[in-house]
Amino acid sequence: MRDIQMVDLKTQYLRLRHEIDPAIASVMESSAFIKGPDVRHFEEELQDYMGVKHVVTCANGTDALQLALMALGLKPGDEVITTNFTFIATVEVVALLGLKLVIVEPEPDSFNISVDAVRNAITPMTRAIVPVHLFGQCADMESIMELSAKHNLFVIEDAAQATGADYIFSDGSRKKAGTIGHIGTTSFFPSKNLGCYGDGGALYTNDDEIARKLRSISNHGMKVRYHHDDIGINSRLDTIQAAILRIKLRHLDQFNYSRIDVANRYDEAFAGCTGLSFPGRVSSSTHIFHQYTLKVKNGKRDQLKKHLESKNIPAMIYYPGPLHIQEAYKYLGYAEDAFPVTSALCNEVLSLPIHPDMEEDQLEFIIQNVLDFFKI
Repeated sequence: MRDIQMVDLKTQYLRLRHEIDPAIASVMESSAFIKGPDVRHFEEELQDYMGVKHVVTCANGTDALQLALMALGLKPGDEVITTNFTFIATVEVVALLGLKLVIVEPEPDSFNISVDAVRNAITPMTRAIVPVHLFGQCADMESIMELSAKHNLFVIEDAAQATGADYIFSDGSRKKAGTIGHIGTTSFFPSKNLGCYGDGGALYTNDDEIARKLRSISNHGMKVRYHHDDIGINSRLDTIQAAILRIKLRHLDQFNYSRIDVANRYDEAFAGCTGLSFPGRVSSSTHIFHQYTLKVKNGKRDQLKKHLESKNIPAMIYYPGPLHIQEAYKYLGYAEDAFPVTSALCNEVLSLPIHPDMEEDQLEFIIQNVLDFFKI
């Protein structure tokens, strides 16, 4: 049996090297390392896949979030609502721009932002909502967009963990995660479902003016070289990374189907285990399982993690602490016990290995060792 990885990037590369190596070599031969043709081609191909009018690539997913907030013209003191249960990038860009961060609880089963909590947090100073499509399935976007329309708010989707997931509206229509709000953002960090071999990111929008603004701000505020219409930053996707992503985009759906197969196996295996609660799946979204995240009951999460690691099975905690108790965000003034749902999740969640290249013996070994722990 091969060593078990949380994400087996090497095996995936070996499977695709006959496509990836020539793509990289082509960029090296052209020496068009910045804004080469592959960047434009990738944006066009991702537009087609996502069913969105504009894709604007950038240097990473954190920049994508920052660019989105800048393009919408938010001012210091404007309130931005997002979830307490997410990676730090979602909130740090809000703080860096001098906006007022308002964090709310997630749903305990899907892990995604609670619409009721968002509704209760809206004030006259609220300007934007940032739902995070956590672990591979969409937040309740139909309800969030209704709140947006009612209160005249912007919606920025953090879709970094859900590339390829579909949101299913009440009328049966579908849109890709990240294409429903005013702007969607994503990351191409190597471990993502669509990941490159370095850093990369992108933004999605159907609004022509927002797209123009995003392209300008991400390129030093320039529409025409050396003419600066906006205060901008330098955030570009390297051509080599774009060439790699063009290859991997062609395989994305199959990669996601493979992840779903693994998740289904886990669900079936753990269905009778009273010590575990497996990931809730909502009817309004497909789930492409960027992470397979269990809740471990009765305070045994850390013990299970140590047990698995003793068998050379990696297991990760996403996320080990609520944002509001992080040293950098204590200035927000929230009481330590202000978010009981988030705090409970941080004490219970454990993510198991999941990726498109898992082999049957690896999967059986993981499942058996999880179940053995609860028989001890």
